[in-house]
Amino acid sequence: MARLYVLLFLAQIVLAVCALISCLSAEEGQIRALPRIAWVLIILFFPLVGSIAWFVAGRQPGSGTRKAWPSGTGSAGRPPRRPVAPDDDPEFLRSVQDRAEQQDQELFRRWEEDLRRREDDLRRRDGEPPREGDRPEV
Repeated sequence: MARLYVLLFLAQIVLAVCALISCLSAEEGQIRALPRIAWVLIILFFPLVGSIAWFVAGRQPGSGTRKAWPSGTGSAGRPPRRPVAPDDDPEFLRSVQDRAEQQDQELFRRWEEDLRRREDDLRRRDGEPPREGDRPEV
């Protein structure tokens, strides 16, 4: 007889844990009759009755049924769009590469202008006229 009581006690605990997990993981729109905190307190203080009440009256009907896994294709046979990490997004990588190339070109242009200016300064100091083709455009 004691084994039966232990078995029933364990069944009650398992039922209460399942009800508690179900209550805590339910979406807000799937909970009926009482707020979530009230259902949690009922399940904790009255494990057997509260658990049965949760499964009978607390959830929306059919909320325990699992939805099928999404298929590998979306509309028109395309795979569904998922959020992509920036380093996996080809458009982002292309924009980073374009920006880097523009910055490199701008830096190279400034270096060339600075080099031409320094060469002209050296020529003036030495008394030579600056070369016409190498003048920086102003």
